[in-house]
Amino acid sequence: ALKWPSALPTILQISLAFGLAIGTLAQALGPVSGGHINPAITLALLVGNQISLLRAVFYVAAQLVGAIAGAGILYGLAPLNARGNLAVNALNNNITPGQAVAVELILTFQLALCIFSTTDTRRTGPVGSPSLSIGLSVTLGHLVGIYFTGCSMNPARSFGPAVVMKRFSPAHWVFWVGPIVGAVLAAILYFYLLFPNSLNLSERVAIVKGTYEPEEDWEEHREERKKTIELT
Repeated sequence: ALKWPSALPTILQISLAFGLAIGTLAQALGPVSGGHINPAITLALLVGNQISLLRAVFYVAAQLVGAIAGAGILYGLAPLNARGNLAVNALNNNITPGQAVAVELILTFQLALCIFSTTDTRRTGPVGSPSLSIGLSVTLGHLVGIYFTGCSMNPARSFGPAVVMKRFSPAHWVFWVGPIVGAVLAAILYFYLLFPNSLNLSERVAIVKGTYEPEEDWEEHREERKKTIELT
């Protein structure tokens, strides 16, 4: 095992660590796979008619396997005195499961809105750095949510450590229901109310099936995408 600092990290340090990690992954993997590392966001994109059902299934399966593998690696690297419960999400003793669901719903709602807005290819104005925005959104969520639920905002993040430590609390469902409902509500708001796509029913069904062929200039789209990922 690696040598581990003896002092406990502060809430700010934990929040920044999560935010920087997610921002880095979004920057690195966004151009490759869309940066799908959160089942709640993936399912919300499915509801928002952004990906096919088959792709969503494979993404979620990969996310859960990756979460277990990541938690297992951390378990092996961390010394026994620092391993603890491997940061398994748990509710604060002073809140009910219903309140915890509301917390996770709100935190994931704001994260999902941030992701949808900053990565929307239909936007023509400056959007800044999506990765930085997403990382800060995750940091914000942890600064608020750690006190109540340990802050999940990602079912895979809660699932992986729970599997490795074999510690599924009776309230584990909170970390699935809250984030998924929050992300789906954000998708409905963004993709159907605020910035709806001009697609008919047959086109929407084709997207879910994975057979939709949009009538857009893909060469122009590729050039625009290249511009967004070029290092300056």
